Amino acid sequence: MLITKTFRSLGSIKIPLVLFSILLLAIAFQAPRLFSVSGFSNAILVSAPLILATLSLTPIVLAGRGAVDLSVGPLISFLNVTLIAWLSGNNITNPIVFCLWAVIAGAGYQIIQALIVTYVRIAPIIVALSGFLILTGVNLMVMKRPGGLAPEWMSSWSGGGEPQILSPILVLVVLAFCIWGLVTRTGFYKQLMLVGSDERMAYTSGVRVDLVRILAYALGGVFAGFAALSYTALISSGDPTQGSTYTLQAVTALVLGGASLSGGKGTATGALLGALNMFLITYLLGAFNFGSLSGYITSLAYGGILAASLLVNVVSNKSNVGRG
Repeated sequence: MLITKTFRSLGSIKIPLVLFSILLLAIAFQAPRLFSVSGFSNAILVSAPLILATLSLTPIVLAGRGAVDLSVGPLISFLNVTLIAWLSGNNITNPIVFCLWAVIAGAGYQIIQALIVTYVRIAPIIVALSGFLILTGVNLMVMKRPGGLAPEWMSSWSGGGEPQILSPILVLVVLAFCIWGLVTRTGFYKQLMLVGSDERMAYTSGVRVDLVRILAYALGGVFAGFAALSYTALISSGDPTQGSTYTLQAVTALVLGGASLSGGKGTATGALLGALNMFLITYLLGAFNFGSLSGYITSLAYGGILAASLLVNVVSNKSNVGRG
């Protein structure tokens, strides 16, 4: 009885938590190397960009109107190539400048999106899709092909060849979740959840809906900057196209973590579990030899997981309404 009550109290994260446990058990039998120091170190390094990209979508989705930032992948690429081509390429390698550029540029881009959504009244999904296409082209203008080198100090972020669990990348992820934790203790967070759940009620309650939505996008942009920093440390160079793959993965991870794409429902814990599950699924698939079909199997898995997660969320929402 106590276990049942505890399980129910977990809310929207109970399903991703169960999946996380199953995946860890499967990996323990099929690919136990993950549980070594080097395995944990590589897992942190590889999963960090996806975790932070998923977290960057969270406040935007919570704001409602079906806002799903499809441009998050190209945005990560944009920040990555500008860090390498514009800053590192011109011998501007100061860590503070690097971090400030990623965070400020990420937030600035998202604020522009928010202003268009809020005041021009274009559907968020259209704005996001336009941003995806525009940034994809801009990235190729900034850097035509993968290249360049990240600053030497950034090599330590990826371990510099030495496996380490307590790395700057882990600190970056923890910092992002600490920021989110602080946000959840503010009145802004309560207003954000209200806006996402029922925008009209929020407006009639005196909530400054437009300001809340703009701040939500800006916060998402800050986390996208964190994701770009971890991604740059991962590849130690610039790549104008590869970052786009994080769009589908981050959206899938967000839904897998129990968030509702219609807004007003979602947690950072769910985003973390969703991203970790995506990483573990990819890791587990990599333990099997699919030969030339490996890439197709992974894409098929992502698509299937997204469809299944959406179905589970719909069924869960209907059952909750029925109970209410």
